[in-house]
Amino acid sequence: MISSKNEWDTLKKVVLGSATNANWPINDPVFTKTVSSYTLAPTPKGPVAQWIIDETNEDLDILAAILTSAGIEVIRPTDMDFTKFDGMYNYCPRDRLLIHGSAVIDVAMMYPCRDQEIQCLQSVLNEAEIVITMPRDQGLILDAANICRLNDTWLFLNSASGNIPAYNWLVKQLPDINIELVKFYSGVHIDSTVTPLREGLVMLNGSRIDDSNYPKVFKTWKRIYIQPDQIIPNSYYEYPYASSWIALNMLVVNPQLVIVDAAQKKLIKILEENQFDVIPLTLRHSRTLGGGFHCVTLDLIRE
Repeated sequence: MISSKNEWDTLKKVVLGSATNANWPINDPVFTKTVSSYTLAPTPKGPVAQWIIDETNEDLDILAAILTSAGIEVIRPTDMDFTKFDGMYNYCPRDRLLIHGSAVIDVAMMYPCRDQEIQCLQSVLNEAEIVITMPRDQGLILDAANICRLNDTWLFLNSASGNIPAYNWLVKQLPDINIELVKFYSGVHIDSTVTPLREGLVMLNGSRIDDSNYPKVFKTWKRIYIQPDQIIPNSYYEYPYASSWIALNMLVVNPQLVIVDAAQKKLIKILEENQFDVIPLTLRHSRTLGGGFHCVTLDLIRE
């Protein structure tokens, strides 16, 4: 049975993504319009280079071994040839499904071409006590990674990948959750901006959040603001699908252990100063494919 209510309790079971058959959609108008607005670099189209796929899968397999050795059950999405359907990938399962305790919410994603990824996560749906499906024909837009879960309070990032109609729908569906609406920037997901580390401690993107606009739920929390000079911008191939702030995209294994990009020496030092053990790992193509350690995982059981 699925059971996960926050981002920091002890991880016991997780979905870990895959880069196999990764593809950049050609005929999804939302993808083309949105991605072309981010940078001056040409919008990526068609199959992702095989060497990027291979190196990414190597890195993901290392992460799988680390998690397994920590006693965590790791499941992987079913392979799909995304090139045949003009789809995208299985790299970021965090984007596709939203976990609420023992329930799974099938969200209406920003890019319509990503709807089919749910077929690769059927085992997750089978374990859910209930599956709640967000309507596809009412103008609702929500990527699951727009949500930050803090037990009985959630943050909903109003951005290009999470609109107000979806927020209103979610509030009605989950009356037991206080869903705080936040808007820090016009980009997409929240997990390169807000990183809860354990109850009462959060790491925040200092270029987007300060003491004037932090979420109300963090009023009594210790807030660590990370500034641009405290992160190392990783390289990318041709197109930066993620910003340099993917550095904040880390996976909390339990309230004392965090998996972090090995290049982020200053972040690692800050975490250690706050009594965390750190596992430094590398996702060589986190910016190219648009996902760090939080993005490429979907926690199913946290105790």
